[in-house]
Amino acid sequence: MNFNELKQLRADLAFIAHWVRPDTQVLDLGCGDGVMLDYLQTDKQCHGYGIEIDDAKIPACIERGVSVIQQDMETGLAMFSDNAFDTVLCLSALQMMTHVEPVLRDIARVGREAIVSFPNFAYWPHRLALMKGRMPVSKTLPYEWYDTPNLRCATIKDFEQLANQVGLDVLECVALHDGQPVSVLPNWRGSLAVFRLKKNSRADARRNP
Repeated sequence: MNFNELKQLRADLAFIAHWVRPDTQVLDLGCGDGVMLDYLQTDKQCHGYGIEIDDAKIPACIERGVSVIQQDMETGLAMFSDNAFDTVLCLSALQMMTHVEPVLRDIARVGREAIVSFPNFAYWPHRLALMKGRMPVSKTLPYEWYDTPNLRCATIKDFEQLANQVGLDVLECVALHDGQPVSVLPNWRGSLAVFRLKKNSRADARRNP
């Protein structure tokens, strides 16, 4: 898969892909149908694994040549050693986790860097829906309240605070809308929050006293 094909399928992934260095080890948590790893393997010569729990998405990963492990990502990282990957991806999946903080701590353990994206609950149509007394439904939050797989709602500022608590420093934070960066009022106008993170020295010190 080349860059233009990735951009056509998922503009947000095309933006995020430039943060992943060529020829590195990558773990993609909640990899879905394997589109991102397909691109990183073929165009950037990266190596690694995807973790996905959905039965329906595993065949697509295999067809793309992606090494996928069918596992719940909340328990599946125990198999990997500390600093096993250069980059851990968790793209539009963290909001589906029951226990977000332990997942982030595990991401900080197994990866030297991490890229995390999630729907920004502070996006203005979401705020407007709440003002009207309704739960938001949008492109990034496409489900009704009664059938959504999303268990957690967060804003850009919420996540930045939690990342620091679990030993991750924010290297870059970008708000996207339709795959394009939003520079003016990002926490208001960005529908998807994207963070590039790096494990800080304090986190390593706690693990290796």
